[in-house]
Amino acid sequence: MCTKHQGCCSETPTQKAKPTHQCCDNHQQASSCCSQQSTSQCGCEHQGSHSSADPNQEDDDPDPSSSMLLTHTWHLLGMDCPSCARKIESAVSRVRGVEQAQVLFATEKLVVKTEYSGLEPAVEQAITQSGFSFSQTAASSQTNNTSFSEKIKQYQYIISLSAAMLLGFVLNPLLPNLSHWLFFVTCLVGLYPIGRKALQLALSGTPFAIESLMTVAALGALYLGETAEAGMVLVLFLIGEELEGFAATKARSGVNALMALVPENATKWVDDERVDVPVASLQPGDRIEVAPGGRLPADGQLVTSSANVDESALTGESVPVEKFANDKVMAGTVIVDKVVEILITSKQGQNAIDRILHMIEEADTRKAPIERFLDRFSRWYTPLMMLVALLVVLVPPLLFAQAWDTWVYRGLATLLIACPCALVISTPAAITSGLAAASRHGALIKGGAALEQLGSIERIAFDKTGTLTLGKPQVTDIEPLNDNLNESQVLRIAAGVEQGSRHPLAVALVNHAQAQQADIPVATEQQALVGRGVQALVEGQRYQLIAPSKLTVEHSHKTLFEALEAQGKTLAVLVDQNQTPLGLVAWQDQIRDDAAAAVQALKAMDIQAVMLTGDNPVSAKALSEQMGIDYQANLLPEDKVRWIESMSSSQRVAMVGDGINDAPAMKASHIGVAMGGGSDVALETADAALTHNRLIELANVIDLSKATSRNIRQNVSLALGLKAVFLVTSLLGITGLWLAVLADSGATALVTVNALRLLRYKAKYHA
Repeated sequence: MCTKHQGCCSETPTQKAKPTHQCCDNHQQASSCCSQQSTSQCGCEHQGSHSSADPNQEDDDPDPSSSMLLTHTWHLLGMDCPSCARKIESAVSRVRGVEQAQVLFATEKLVVKTEYSGLEPAVEQAITQSGFSFSQTAASSQTNNTSFSEKIKQYQYIISLSAAMLLGFVLNPLLPNLSHWLFFVTCLVGLYPIGRKALQLALSGTPFAIESLMTVAALGALYLGETAEAGMVLVLFLIGEELEGFAATKARSGVNALMALVPENATKWVDDERVDVPVASLQPGDRIEVAPGGRLPADGQLVTSSANVDESALTGESVPVEKFANDKVMAGTVIVDKVVEILITSKQGQNAIDRILHMIEEADTRKAPIERFLDRFSRWYTPLMMLVALLVVLVPPLLFAQAWDTWVYRGLATLLIACPCALVISTPAAITSGLAAASRHGALIKGGAALEQLGSIERIAFDKTGTLTLGKPQVTDIEPLNDNLNESQVLRIAAGVEQGSRHPLAVALVNHAQAQQADIPVATEQQALVGRGVQALVEGQRYQLIAPSKLTVEHSHKTLFEALEAQGKTLAVLVDQNQTPLGLVAWQDQIRDDAAAAVQALKAMDIQAVMLTGDNPVSAKALSEQMGIDYQANLLPEDKVRWIESMSSSQRVAMVGDGINDAPAMKASHIGVAMGGGSDVALETADAALTHNRLIELANVIDLSKATSRNIRQNVSLALGLKAVFLVTSLLGITGLWLAVLADSGATALVTVNALRLLRYKAKYHA
């Protein structure tokens, strides 16, 4: 059962003989701790693997090896980057009785497994002591619109510190003493929250986090009188943390956007009456009614004889799919043409949207937490340099009877040289410049980790519809099949039959006829032919547009049909009331103008490219040959995930897509890239987005990533090299404190100037 306890849900232990999921049987009564829309936000987690998560299948049974463990879930607050996840995991893992602690950064969830009950207070204390907090419920799926005044209030702390530093620099030439104290006070105010968090992390098992690094750097600079430098480093650090927090919030909003595909209420048939009920109350066997334009609240079976269903949110395909009675329909899809009845088949938390969320979470857990460079470096650099400074002060006087004053002075110089100011700024400066340069080339990259990873990609998988293609079908062929009609007559009659329909193929045909300035006749008695096509009365004659597979055609016509279908085109045949073929209309989704050039540019960089599509192999082959790209056909969303996972084991793989169905594959890859015109979930799930929808810029961004990585290595080498040189000269007494200050400040200036070179990056590849 579901227990209410400070934002966590508990799962009862299952029996090894037959594992079953028993948590939260009644979601309506558990709203205080479980989401009513998705198990991705419920505190209950299935034991074991969900690797087979499938929008069209039920979850697999749990792993028996862990079936006796209790699972608890918390929703965390205040995580700015994946390294925060590692800090929380480290703190919670130290709690006695915890078998496994795992933080899902994408959904802000902490999942703890234990053999014992009653550990919730200890885990919550560990979370709090590590400097983070948790909520009693999942994050709201609603978007918060913050006013300008509220944003100013939110950031007034950083704004105040920045203003004080600016005032100090202005006053320094005229009132140096006042400026000095202003820098000193600003540094202490800025240091307080960082130092407090560093202490909390140290007590919870992470003594040398980046907060500790910044605290040591600031205190060392203050001790030596470098108040301006100490204050500026802290201000820059705080600004960077806020920017990371903003980026993380935007990334997680993709999960909320995915959840928003499921409506909150549904119209349910109860005793032959329509009743509005919460979606959370729906159970298998319930009958609901969905109006045209409405989204399905759960998986089900179609009761109505037929309906057109827009599945683009899940499959990425722009053309609605015709469904018939007893066909399966999935949550989040849209009914296009009529009021329908649906028989609910999925339990709460087990519909198509929920399973996609599970796949996103699982892909997130398979990827190791991305640790920032300075955080990794600080694990040994800060304590080592502090130890070196202490040894410089103590060893010569104690072992060799040297003068204390001399070696205290040299120890302070060593401590100043150890101040990581140049290192702190070197990586962010290069990354900031690289991100700015990428934005000028139409690429939005979410953070330095994504920018750095792009340069190491060895294979790129592309979704087809909306990524390599425009996702909008266009009329490509109008072919007369009878001597009685010419091409223009076939076009005007076919457009008359389709006029008024909202089907994408019909809209494309009517638009094409209008562009050709065809005189489209008025049609009457328009009617959809279930499983065949559409018919109408045009100028006193009855015509039909029918799929070729529904006709018996001559061999010559069949050859033409097969040739066009081999090119990846969708066909419809215009026939009269005697079923005599009069003409043929063909549509095709258009390939992006720069798709072939982008594939060739990637090949020039020794990066393999492959197209992943749900199309049949014949159509996929026709499109792939036009672009010079490999392909994998007949793939469902879960098939794409499995393919990405198999490739990721031996190569660094990127996934480029535009639809919600691409989100799990993006998360399973090393880095996900979304098209700017794609779905909100794809954009928010991805690590990068091509905002101008130009594929050629992907090659330029990868090249920029490599340039940024080289720049970072140059900056780190420069900063550490100068420190090494002046460390030796200070120990030998050749240089003193003022040159140690110059070494650190000079290195900071040099790495900053070097990083700014990235702003002048020019595109190497063009369509």
